[in-house]
Parts: sequence; structure tokens; C-alpha cells
Amino acid sequence: MPIRVAAIEVSHWHSVYDPAYLRQLARMPDVVLVGLQDPSLAVAQKRAAEVGNPPAFADYKQMLREARPDFVLALGRPTVMAEIGHHLLDAEIPFLMEKPMGINADQVRGLAAKADARQGFAALPTPQRHTPFYAEARAMLDRGAFGPLSHIYLRTIGFSSARYPAWDCPWMLDPAAACGGALRNLGTHGFDTFRQLTGEDAEVIAAQISNRALGQPVEDYAVVLVRSESGVLGTIEVGNTFPRRSRESHSSGSSSDKLLDGGDGEMKISGRDAMLVSKAGQLRIVTADGEQTKPGIPAEMPSYRILEETLACWRRGEPPPASVHDGYRAAKMIDDAYRIAARAG
Repeated sequence: MPIRVAAIEVSHWHSVYDPAYLRQLARMPDVVLVGLQDPSLAVAQKRAAEVGNPPAFADYKQMLREARPDFVLALGRPTVMAEIGHHLLDAEIPFLMEKPMGINADQVRGLAAKADARQGFAALPTPQRHTPFYAEARAMLDRGAFGPLSHIYLRTIGFSSARYPAWDCPWMLDPAAACGGALRNLGTHGFDTFRQLTGEDAEVIAAQISNRALGQPVEDYAVVLVRSESGVLGTIEVGNTFPRRSRESHSSGSSSDKLLDGGDGEMKISGRDAMLVSKAGQLRIVTADGEQTKPGIPAEMPSYRILEETLACWRRGEPPPASVHDGYRAAKMIDDAYRIAARAG
């Protein structure tokens, strides 16, 4: 039987842009979309028209009662994410929820506690775990190729935040709704990747944020320095200051062009014996014996793999590959970075 999937708060741009979760779900042979919800019914109807016209709703609780989904994709504003997550856990509906999963770490910790108490399935998408860089780094770490690690550098600079109003989510520029800017939105990727590669908890040791370039009430750039328990240093750099105009095309399948056209990004992990760099669609491996390069573009969109893997784990009765607990750890580091940046002025 196909999995009946509903989506909540589809004004989030990830519904049909960038990861384009709804488009990925619509092309899965074992999935049927049974409802899309947004407080703006017009936006829900607009999104529905792009993915086969499933029923559109303005009230997510009504949608859950009428559509009776097996699984939920929860998007939307940070201010309502925790409320939605609690409702889904109480209703025993498994879900995949976009970051940040709440307005702060305390809210996400509350979701994690309820997921444990109710043995609920509460998954978090972590696209950087589905990249050739991550796979190569894990393989090199497993065979000890780096020797003692020195540092990890992770940069994600996306297109201007002017894309948010154009993509039906102007609330991303409202501090009261988004609870932050580039750091709240993108920081989870860097902090999760750093923790996964070091295998250790980490603390924020310095942070700066700025809205100088775009002049919006939320920050358009942030740089955060972190240190793992054993002393590995990390630099997490995020922003919305890539100067080119954002893509208007939708993401629906495997596309090297799309993945290369996502802004300015770089990932690097370095140790005594080796360095691995991902940049401009290519992996560069440097050792004392020389250098080699490999393709750095995934064969499939990471969002498709996330959905496929998450649904497979749920069907098998296994925990999610990345969970609300991973979301909490990232949210705590984001909160710490905001506090440190505020003290630094």
C-alpha cells in the first residue's frame, strides 16, 4: 500500500523550491499526497496545483482529521513548529520536521522529551549527511586517514533573502516569526555536520552576526567558532549574501546544475595526514603523497534520499536516521552563538 503523506505549513519555500520536498514526494512510486495545509489557503492551493492537486486546507488539525495521513512533512514558521510537533506526537503520527523545530533549544528539548516518552517518530532532515563530501570524510575517518584532526570548515552562503517574499514566505524576514535570520535557518547544517564528523559534543567559543549587507531586521551573515571536546576547531559560516539572482526553477530530480547553482559553499576537514575539501562540485584530497580529485555532486537530490531513507526507517519500525535530538543539539549551539554574538556587540 502507498504511504499517505500530508504536509503542514507549505508556505515554507522548501515545499517546492531548493529541496522541493513536495515535488520529491510526488514522484515517489510508493507515496501519495493526501493533503497540503497552510494558514493561507491560497498558498496551499497554489502548492497543490504544482504537485497533482491534493486537497488543500487552512487548518492542519482539520487536515489531519479528514485526510488521515500515515506520515506528515512538517514545514512552516519556527513560532508554530513546536506546537505542531507536540500535536503530532500526541496523535501518534510520525513526521519529518524542517529545522529549526522551534524558536529556541528549550522548545526543541521539549519535543525530544515527548518523543522519548511516547516513543514517537520525530525526524529531522540533514542534507549534508547525504553528500559525497560527507561519505568520503566518513570513510577516511574510519580508516584513520586524517591522523589527529585539526579543524573543520563549513560555509553555506545562499542567495539574497529577497527570495523569501518572492517564494510566498515573507515571514522569514520577520524576527517575531523567524526568530533569527541566516544563523537560525542555516546553522543546523553546519553544527550537525561538525558533531557527526568529530563524534563529539562541541561548545561555541566565538560568534558574530551582521545584517549590514541587506539591511533586513534579521541577520544576513554569521560566523561561529566551535571546539569539540577533544579540541578539534570548527568554523561555521552561513549567510544570504550570494550576489546573483536566485533560481526561479523548481527542483524535482537529480540535477548537477541545480546543486552547483545553490550559492557559495565549501566543506573542509583537515588533520595531520590529510585534508579533504569540497568546493565547486569537486572533492580534493590532499596527502603527503600528492593530490587527487573526485566528483563532488551527489547522483540524487539529497532531499529525495532523506525522504526515502526516513520513510524506510519508519516502515521498518526503526528510529529516524536523524532525529529531534539532533535538532536539539544544533538549536542549543545556535542559541549559544546568538548569546555570544550579543555580548560581543
